Amino acid sequence: MFPMTLYFVSRRALKLNIPNRITLSRILLIPFFILLLVIPLDWGELTIGERVLPVSHLVSAILFIIASTTDWIDGYYARKYNLVTNLGKFLDPLADKLLVSAAFILLIEQGLAPAWIVIIIISREFAITGLRLVAAGEGIVLAASQMGKLKTWIQIIAVSALLLHNFPFSYLGFPFDLIALYAAMIITVVSGVEYFVKNWHVMRDSK
Repeated sequence: MFPMTLYFVSRRALKLNIPNRITLSRILLIPFFILLLVIPLDWGELTIGERVLPVSHLVSAILFIIASTTDWIDGYYARKYNLVTNLGKFLDPLADKLLVSAAFILLIEQGLAPAWIVIIIISREFAITGLRLVAAGEGIVLAASQMGKLKTWIQIIAVSALLLHNFPFSYLGFPFDLIALYAAMIITVVSGVEYFVKNWHVMRDSK
């Protein structure tokens, strides 16, 4: 039974277009990113200005940035070759939310981000996911808005800066990582409100 299930899953996976495969690869990179931060790897440290950057954090930041850039690649490829699908509209924001949420939660564990900011950011993501589920029940697929895309990129910048312990701004004594984090929180809330206002008809007209 199990091999048969794998067979059908693999057949379905083969039908994915290239942008959706790229999006799926972003999701598959998340466990490796998590392991890099959860497992206590003694790979040494780098002294950057007044900060100390563990090599494991540097590697995890690089992996996070690589995974994040696939968001731009799959979107560009889908638009250029007219490969936008309902599956892609669902998978793309889901992959973003999984990656960024995992990163923010791990930043709390590493003592690099305050929990209350992360709670606000993730709460917004749950709320938007709930709205999308209601829309899906009505046969409507809600794509990510431009404000939502901007929110995602600011979150990615904030996570990257925090994982890199504010490199290279630590040389200047400029708290870019904290500024990016607060900016991410603000734009997350604003984009969430904008998304609900724009799509409130889904909640209003749901049965």
